[in-house]
Amino acid sequence: MHLLAAPEEQPSGNTISWPGEYDVAGITLRGVGHEEGQQVSWLAVIDGVRCAFPSSPLRDWTDAEIEALGDVDILLLPAEEPKAAQKLIDEVDPRVLILIDGKNGKIHDDVVKHCGAQGKVTVAEYKQKGSFPAEGREVVVLSA
Repeated sequence: MHLLAAPEEQPSGNTISWPGEYDVAGITLRGVGHEEGQQVSWLAVIDGVRCAFPSSPLRDWTDAEIEALGDVDILLLPAEEPKAAQKLIDEVDPRVLILIDGKNGKIHDDVVKHCGAQGKVTVAEYKQKGSFPAEGREVVVLSA
């Protein structure tokens, strides 16, 4: 399954690109539209775990977009725009924050600083083990 950040009129077979709600193989997907639906971010609920995938370029989210996203356990954040990233992290307050490359292929140092992840070793993958942190947040820096 492919989730696109920009709607396509006729996406290929296993592609979803429009805002809305979908149920695919037991996974609930919600596409949150920005800029009047021209950019789409995603929320996936997998085995009760709510994972958010804001699309790149990262932008400021409206209150309605935050509300459509709902509670988030894991936030996979394109770490490219420090102010927008900080605001989204503060509003969503995920238990696990995974910093990923933005469209420019880099993770912005100021986003890493704000998250307290300076000096963290980047990892190629992340596997959730056990429950989420009861307090605070786990921060992961994912390498491409």
